[in-house]
Amino acid sequence: MALGRKRKSESVSAAGETETPSKRVAKGSASTPATPATPATGEKRGRGRPRKYPVGSTPVRPEGPKRGRGRPPKAATGTATPKAKATPTSNTPGSSSRGRGRPKKSPGASDSTPAADGNTDQNTGRSYWLMKAEPESRIEKGKDVKFSIDDLRAAKEPEPWDGVRNPVARKHMQSMKKGDLAFFYHSNCKIPGIAGVMEIVQEHSPDESAFDPSHPYYDEKSKREDPKWFVVHVEFRRKFDELITLQQLKSHSSAKAPLENLQMLKQGRLSVSAVTPSQWDFIMSLVKEGDKTGSADDSSKENEPGKENESAKEDEGAEKTAEAAE
Repeated sequence: MALGRKRKSESVSAAGETETPSKRVAKGSASTPATPATPATGEKRGRGRPRKYPVGSTPVRPEGPKRGRGRPPKAATGTATPKAKATPTSNTPGSSSRGRGRPKKSPGASDSTPAADGNTDQNTGRSYWLMKAEPESRIEKGKDVKFSIDDLRAAKEPEPWDGVRNPVARKHMQSMKKGDLAFFYHSNCKIPGIAGVMEIVQEHSPDESAFDPSHPYYDEKSKREDPKWFVVHVEFRRKFDELITLQQLKSHSSAKAPLENLQMLKQGRLSVSAVTPSQWDFIMSLVKEGDKTGSADDSSKENEPGKENESAKEDEGAEKTAEAAE
């Protein structure tokens, strides 16, 4: 056998290696090759959404107004007329035209203001108030801030009502007029309540305690050229034999009760609050019978100058009459 001659099997395998392998055909599709679907228009279909109109045809514009981008208009009319802004006819919460944001408060009475009838007597022009002080000792920055109705009665001069650091209370003090009456309320004690009556004898002026760094109620933001806080000067008028306690006041504060809208009960932390004439008269009616030395208006006359001298003269006359009889 010649050495250069190849076997038949070797030549067949070498020829098979040079040929391109045929593709596998899926079962059931050998007779019909897969072709892309062609739409009815005759156009070859590619990827993506099919054409709405055939190739070469002109798109037909739909009837009606031309639609642009964005939300369509509410009324598809020929000419759009700008709509005028609706002006609300009422500020009541029940009005139909409500805008965005928090609704407006009703014009009724708020917690920061007295009741609807106000705190001024229309007949006398006098206003009524309630002012709080602490009758028991409490040390603040090394000083005792105690002040009771007995301390006011012992004062030889009108007492400045200082230390008020609340904007609503400050507004009340700026509204006070000479001759107004105020309840003296004992606060921050075992039994809080109304202890008596005092009178406003001098209208508001700058609070000097706010300028003193050593004072418990010093405020560095209050300047003499631009004072932030104020005082009124008050004088003692009367002390009740028995305290009108906070519990008594609360017992008359239910719905439809005389003290339902008493500002002191609505805003317990307010040191100066307004009292309406009707509330004042009702609270004065709670004073015990043995302590009723006069009406609310008569209480301002108890400490008028000359009253003590007149009573002293009457006592002297009675003594002389008794001596002559002996």
